[in-house]
Amino acid sequence: MADGAQDETADGRARRLVGAMLASDAFSRWLGVELLDLRPGACAVRLTVRDEMLNGFGVCHGGVTFSLADSALAFAANTHGRLTMSIENSITYPASVRAGDVLTAAAEEESAGNRLAFYRVTVRNQADTIVALFRGTVYRTEKPLFGG
Repeated sequence: MADGAQDETADGRARRLVGAMLASDAFSRWLGVELLDLRPGACAVRLTVRDEMLNGFGVCHGGVTFSLADSALAFAANTHGRLTMSIENSITYPASVRAGDVLTAAAEEESAGNRLAFYRVTVRNQADTIVALFRGTVYRTEKPLFGG
């Protein structure tokens, strides 16, 4: 039971920290990012692709998908309470995205040290098709996030 209480405390802390981040994140709010799941080192977010997110070919601009994955990464990486930022990211787009698609980005911490951590973010559409594979490297500062 003590382990469960520690997990609840860590989950609650993660929710508080990411809630404060999201409240200050006008871009993620503009995207329509909705927080689905959150725990230390992991996050799932969702958005619905709108017409103004399409490029000249009528498909979702890759920057929108990248931004959704990057938001999931940022939220997951900062759940530990230290100000953490991306230092390198890459993305692959195995399938196109259209207006009306509902995208879910799930970020998972794969490996972490004192200063660097590595994340994988998988973005799927409403049919569970993988539309993007994102890899992120983050740098963990010594500074507490919002007072820890």
